[in-house]
Amino acid sequence: MGEAAARGRKSIGAKRSPESADAILNAAEAVLREAGYAGFSIEAVARRARAGKPTIYRWWPSKAALLIEIYQRQKRVETPDTGNVEDDLAGFLENLFAHWRDTPSGNIFRSLIAEAQSDETAAAALAEYSKGRRSHTGRMIERAKSRGEVAPDVDAGIVADLVASFAWRHLLTERLDEDAAAIRAAIRYITRGIMKA
Repeated sequence: MGEAAARGRKSIGAKRSPESADAILNAAEAVLREAGYAGFSIEAVARRARAGKPTIYRWWPSKAALLIEIYQRQKRVETPDTGNVEDDLAGFLENLFAHWRDTPSGNIFRSLIAEAQSDETAAAALAEYSKGRRSHTGRMIERAKSRGEVAPDVDAGIVADLVASFAWRHLLTERLDEDAAAIRAAIRYITRGIMKA
């Protein structure tokens, strides 16, 4: 370990120090802003944060895990609860597209998806993150079931996957400027298949 790193923050073991974790996440965000995904590395983050690479790897087992935490830290997407499933899903997608379009988060997530195609640790980190997102989106469907809008036998996870696939396709093809009417039309196709007769 170099002299500068030795003078930096010391590891306190497996338990995260909030101060050190914030310094590392702030450094990681700065590296992403300045160097982009292509220039992002654990080494660059460690130098910027004056932290040891072993500390970073102890708290984030892979570059992808660190990137996902940065993504989650930046993500501010409102999930509407309007009392109508179509309005909820359309509003959620509009908010998500705006967030991806107007902040660095869209580029971070696009890069994670790309890395997951060739890196097993990135694929595992993305899959773990996606499980939580699937459950989060699925809650909108479960609320609609409890209101009697959606048939009780509908699998909320599958509906969440359909919504996510629409969103990811737009992210990966850089079509985040879709207007509200087009988003609502896509959601209408999905909701017609799940509404209670």
